[in-house]
Amino acid sequence: MRRSRLTGFVTSLLLAAGLGLAGAGHATAATGGYVALGDSYSSGVGAGSYISSSGSCDRSTNAYPYLWNAAHSPSSFAFNACSGATTDDVMANQLGSLNSSTSLVSISIGGNDAGFSDVMTTCVLQSDSDCLARIATAEAYVDNTLPGKLDTVYNAISAKAPGARVVVLSYPRFYLLGQTCLGLSDTKRSAINGAADHIDAAIQKRVQAHGFVFGDVRSAFSTHEICSSNSWLHSVNWLDISESYHPTAAGQSGGYLPVFTNNA
Repeated sequence: MRRSRLTGFVTSLLLAAGLGLAGAGHATAATGGYVALGDSYSSGVGAGSYISSSGSCDRSTNAYPYLWNAAHSPSSFAFNACSGATTDDVMANQLGSLNSSTSLVSISIGGNDAGFSDVMTTCVLQSDSDCLARIATAEAYVDNTLPGKLDTVYNAISAKAPGARVVVLSYPRFYLLGQTCLGLSDTKRSAINGAADHIDAAIQKRVQAHGFVFGDVRSAFSTHEICSSNSWLHSVNWLDISESYHPTAAGQSGGYLPVFTNNA
């Protein structure tokens, strides 16, 4: 009995130590430098309240990187994500803030490489068959070319910030299916959701190969897609077409921010 109690006591100490170490790892991420990279889903297009100095990058004070920085006060914060960015743009314009003291990096990238904007334009303006054909072209790019592009970016992040925890955020599905909803056909909506799953699966595979963390927002956006009663995504926004199919401020704070926070 005494040995059993001693074993239990030692086990409790080890568990407590393990929890303490795990907490320390997250504390390091919070207190070191944080660099936010990526495309419009990370810059906050669609969330409003854009920072005037960010110009066409449309960085929003409602975007998850800005909100996380305000809540956790890292030692430094570089908000480099930019609307329209591709993997090549990240390589050319966004990596300068990374260094050995960077402890946390976030990024969403790949959608523009795969032709996200042209896919949605085709699906909104043309036939079901045209939409499906354009999605098939995008998915072929995701299968054959995007992995190498992602590897280039991920390798560069690791080289410039070797001690950083890197969280790669996914893209949400756009539509809640099975609803009566004006706009695109069910065929188009289902195919667009499938395309989101396709690119997310490709990204996740490369993320895991590099030892990074995959922050999957699809569950967080579940029941908040377009056609739901409380959508966190813009449908076609004719007043500002660039905001179409991007998260609202609620999508950033209620969808992306919790997923990033839980993985940071």
